[in-house]
Amino acid sequence: MKQNFKFDKDFLWGASTSAYQIEGAWDFDNKGKSVQDVKEVFENTSDFKVCVDHYNRYKEDIKLFSEMGLKAYRFSIAWTRILPNGKGKSNKKGIDFYHRLIDECLKYDIIPIATMFHFDLPYALEKEGGWSNPATIDAFEEFSRIVFSEYGEKVPYFLSINEQNVMILHGNVIGTSLEQEKQWKGLYQQNHYMQIAQAKATILCHELAPNAKIGPAPNISPAYPKSCSPEDYLAAMNATAIRNWLYLDLSVYGQYNFQAWNYLKDRDYLPHIEDGDMELLKQAKPDFIAVNYYNTMTVEENTNKEESSGEYGDQQIAMAEEGYYRQVNNPYLKETDFGWEIDPVGFRVTLREVYDRYKLPLLISENGIGTYDKLEEDGTIHDEERIFYYEQHIAQLAKAVEDGVPVIGYCPWSAIDLISTHQGIRKRYGFVYVNRSDEELSDLKRYKKDSFYWYKELIKNRGTF
Repeated sequence: MKQNFKFDKDFLWGASTSAYQIEGAWDFDNKGKSVQDVKEVFENTSDFKVCVDHYNRYKEDIKLFSEMGLKAYRFSIAWTRILPNGKGKSNKKGIDFYHRLIDECLKYDIIPIATMFHFDLPYALEKEGGWSNPATIDAFEEFSRIVFSEYGEKVPYFLSINEQNVMILHGNVIGTSLEQEKQWKGLYQQNHYMQIAQAKATILCHELAPNAKIGPAPNISPAYPKSCSPEDYLAAMNATAIRNWLYLDLSVYGQYNFQAWNYLKDRDYLPHIEDGDMELLKQAKPDFIAVNYYNTMTVEENTNKEESSGEYGDQQIAMAEEGYYRQVNNPYLKETDFGWEIDPVGFRVTLREVYDRYKLPLLISENGIGTYDKLEEDGTIHDEERIFYYEQHIAQLAKAVEDGVPVIGYCPWSAIDLISTHQGIRKRYGFVYVNRSDEELSDLKRYKKDSFYWYKELIKNRGTF
C-alpha cells in the first residue's frame, strides 16, 4: 500500500444499526409485533422491548454521530412501524418517525442509508406462513412501495434484504425462523420467495425513486481450504458456492449458481419455481452490493455422515455437509472473546472476490468486533481491542481499493451499543457506550468510547491513522 494513502473525499465513512436492536419502543405508536418481539431470547440475555431507546433518543444519538464525523448512517426501517400487520392499513406515526430520523441525519449532512428488511418480519405474516407463503412477496412489495414513495427523494441508498443467506442457514439462531427444527427444502423455498420479493423491490425502487440506488446486503464469508489437497480445495469451492454465490448469483445475475443448484438437487432441496420467476429475477438490476464481513471460514473434505449443524453459545457457527465440506478452525487466526475468528486479510480477499465476480461497486454495510467493554468511574471506556481491529481491517480495505475495487463507503457495526441478536448487550459493538446491562436498564446514558475519538480522527484524516 502507498504511504499516507487517503480515501476519496466523497468516501462514505459511516456506521450501522438495525431497528429491532436499537429502537426499543416495541409497542409504541401503533407498532405491530415482529418475529423478534415474540421469539424466545437466550437465558440471561435482554429482549428487544427497550434496547437503547433510540426511538425516543434518536436526536441525541444522531448529534453524537455528527460529532464523530459520520458521513453516512445505515439504519433499518421496521416493517411493523409502517404496516403493523405487515400489509393493509399503514401507520402514519411510524411513517413520520422515519421522516424525522432521516431529516435529522440530513440536518447534520449525514447521508441516510436505509435497510428495508433486517430480520424483523411482521409476526402477523409469520403466523400466515412467513416467507414460506408466496403472499409475503406481495406484502413486501406493498411495504416497498410505501418506503420508496415516502423516502425515495431523501434516501440515496437502499439495502433490500439484510443477510438473506444467514436467515436461511441459521434462522433458528437469529430468530427469523421460529421453528427450531430446520426443514431445508422449505428454507430454500423461502429463499426463492425472498429473492423474488427483493427483485420486485429493486425494480420498484428504480421506478419510484429513480435518483436512489439499491442493492442486496449478504453476509460474505470466503472459504479457505484446510490444506493444499485437491479435495480440500474442492470443499472450499463447495462451501463458497453454498454459502455465498447461491444468493448473490440470484441477486445480480438472476440465475442459480450451478454448484449450489447441484447441491440442492442432490439433497432434494430444489425450490418450486413459478413460470416467469427467472425472467423477473433477470429484470432486477442492483446498482451495488452491500457486504457484511466479519470473518472467513476454513474447510476440509467431508466424507462423514453428518448433517449441517450450528451451535452458538459463545462460539461461531460451524457448518458441515456430507460429501461437500466440513468447517474447521484456522490455526493462523486469533479469536475474539466471543469465539469469532479475526481475519483482516480475509476482508481484502472478500472484496476482491466479490468485485471480480460481479463487477458492481461495493458498500461495506457491516464489519466489527463484539467485546466486553467496561465503563470506568470517570466515564471513560478504553476499547483498545476495537481500535486495533479497525486499524487492521481498514488497512486491508485501503489495499483492496488500491487493488482496483470500487468501494462506496464503510459502515462498521455498530454506531452505538445495541442488543446483539443472540448475546445481548454484554457483547458490545458500538463507538458509543450505553449504560445498561442485560438485567437492568439503568439510565441509558451515552458515553463516548476511546474508539469514538479514534474514528473521528480517522474520518477527519480520510482513512489515515
